[in-house]
Amino acid sequence: MPQESADAEQLHFWSFIDHAVDRVTREVPDVDPLAMRLVLTLHRAANMLVYDLESSVHRPRGWSWPGFRVLFAIWLSGPVEAKKVAELSGMSRAAVSALVSTLERDGLVSKKRALYDGRAVELTLTQAGLEAITAAFQAHNKREQEWSGSLSEQEQHTLIDLLSKLTARSTQFQPRHRT
Repeated sequence: MPQESADAEQLHFWSFIDHAVDRVTREVPDVDPLAMRLVLTLHRAANMLVYDLESSVHRPRGWSWPGFRVLFAIWLSGPVEAKKVAELSGMSRAAVSALVSTLERDGLVSKKRALYDGRAVELTLTQAGLEAITAAFQAHNKREQEWSGSLSEQEQHTLIDLLSKLTARSTQFQPRHRT
């Protein structure tokens, strides 16, 4: 079947989902258009939310989204091993290591060898780091409230339940995770 051209000027961030599902269902046999639409919509919504939080809350503080995730994990679970921060933040150990170096240089995180294992690195927030993440999270949560404000409290609970159900089922097909 010859490739059809789309008028790219007529497409936008959200209409591209409709276009993609329509086009793929015509060209690829046995595709599940509902699953495709769900994943595309979820991915785009998550990307929009992350970009907004990063650009409106974290970049003005000199942090990237991954930098915030590392500080957040240390704040709520520290003192904590670097490998555990990688797991909790969904990042690779190498990425966490690079970010911790920057956060340490900026005076937000301190690292030391763990007493129970000289190979393990234990991370803690400095006083400046604690103050910075606390203030940042207050702004972060205000933005979360703005995002979630379009849904009623019951709808928010329903969406949380549905996303929990979606992720819980993933144990049946062993998705790949960053390590």
